[in-house]
Amino acid sequence: MELRQLEYFVTVADERNFTRAAARLHVTQPGVSAQIRQLERELGQELLDRSGRVTRLTEAGEVVLPFARTALGAVAGARLAVDELSGLLRGHVAVGMVSQSASLDIPDLLAGFHRRHPAIEITLAENSSDHLAEGVRAGTYDLAFIGLAPEPPRGLALQVVSDEPIVAAVSADAALCAGADSVSLAEIADQSLICLPVGTGLRACVDAAYASAGLQPRIGFEASDPRMLARLAAHGLGLAFLTEPAARAYGDGLHVITISDPPMRGRLALAWRADTPGSPVARALIAHARAEFGEPG
Repeated sequence: MELRQLEYFVTVADERNFTRAAARLHVTQPGVSAQIRQLERELGQELLDRSGRVTRLTEAGEVVLPFARTALGAVAGARLAVDELSGLLRGHVAVGMVSQSASLDIPDLLAGFHRRHPAIEITLAENSSDHLAEGVRAGTYDLAFIGLAPEPPRGLALQVVSDEPIVAAVSADAALCAGADSVSLAEIADQSLICLPVGTGLRACVDAAYASAGLQPRIGFEASDPRMLARLAAHGLGLAFLTEPAARAYGDGLHVITISDPPMRGRLALAWRADTPGSPVARALIAHARAEFGEPG
């Protein structure tokens, strides 16, 4: 039994298709088939049901798959441990971020990590906080920058890196501007709102605040980019909820109003899995990010 055979078997099980597995492994399909047939002969059982359009695991395949994953993981861990011992980390880390985290200098963070560990491949993807949290739990991301809802996500370790007031922003000539530097949600209950979509931390905070006040938000516009929210508000299309730095960064085109009752805060946090130490490269990235950002002042 060879590690290559186990790798090919696991890849076909994941892809449920020999052609896709071969493409992912950068080998020919007959080569994949031959290696898995050899593995099946050694074990004396068919591991894959090839009779349908979708390749499925047999009963024996279901039994063997977790052992194959464990064997491949152990080998990868041994290689990483040796690299770590020698001071040369190799591997891949995946980072996720929400669009609001543009206020954090994530490119500088990743560039600094790359300078320290040039043999580590880094990927970065943007998504909503809900999807990022689920991706961290599933192992899709080693680390993510997420917006926090009032109820913290389960199964994740967190370090808050940004904690800012959520404010209302309207166009500079809006009627609401007349002497209003601070309002309660009840006072703006009839306003058409411009907000981040469901699944983001800031939107969850807004929805929770309205619910606690016994109000129903009137969402007129949704956009995932805070800069788009600011532009829509500046054009008089409604009231935007933004963190205070994002609202004030737009300039004179917006009037920023404090929410006095109930006050809301937008928090960004580093998130990683709480129930596993992760690979050496993931641990190195998490440690680097935590040291670089620290807790908000």
